[in-house]
Amino acid sequence: MTIEPRRSMFRRLYDWTLAWAEHPKAGVALFCIAVIEASVFPIPPDVLLLLMSISRPEHAFRYAAITTAGSSIGAVIGYAIGMFLFVAVAQPVLEFYHAMETFNQVQGKFNEWGVWFVVLAGFSPIPFKIITIAAGAFNLAFIPFIIAAILARAARFYLEAAIMHWGGEPLRSFVEKHFQLLTTVVAIVVIGGFALLWL
Repeated sequence: MTIEPRRSMFRRLYDWTLAWAEHPKAGVALFCIAVIEASVFPIPPDVLLLLMSISRPEHAFRYAAITTAGSSIGAVIGYAIGMFLFVAVAQPVLEFYHAMETFNQVQGKFNEWGVWFVVLAGFSPIPFKIITIAAGAFNLAFIPFIIAAILARAARFYLEAAIMHWGGEPLRSFVEKHFQLLTTVVAIVVIGGFALLWL
C-alpha cells in the first residue's frame, strides 16, 4: 500500500485559502486582513488576494479594490499608532516581531527619501506596518503619506489582480504544478524586501 506523502504546511494553507473564495464572507476576511496587516499583523493580504483571484479570476479587480481600501485604512491606523501610541503599542509590537532594528533603519530612509520611500515600501515586500508606524513616529506629513500609501498599495494590488484576471485557469494550473518552486521564490522576494532597507 502506497502512503500518500504528507502535504507541506504551505500547500495546506494554499488549499485552505482557495476555499475562502467560495465563502460568503471572503471579501470581509480579505478586508480585515488588509486593515490589520498595515498596522500590526505579520501576514500580507497578497496571499489571500492572489489565491482568491486565482480561484475566481472574474472577481480579481473587486478583490483588489477591497484589499486597497482595507490597507489604506490600516495605514491610517498604523500612522496614528506611531504618532500617539508608540511606547504603549508600537514598540511592543515591533519588539514582538524583532523589527526594532529594521524600524531604526527606516528613519534614515525617511530622512533621505521622504514620502517617496512610502511609495517604494508600499509596492515592495517590505513589511508595510513598519512603514506606517514609522511615518507617524517620525512625523511625516499625513496628507502626502496617505496619498503615497493609497497609490502604492493600489498599484501593487491591481497589478496582482490583473495578472490573475488575465492568467485565469492556465495560471492556476501553473501555480498548482510548480507550487513548491513558487513558494521558494516568494520567500526569497520577502527576504529581499528586508534587504532593501540596508541598500
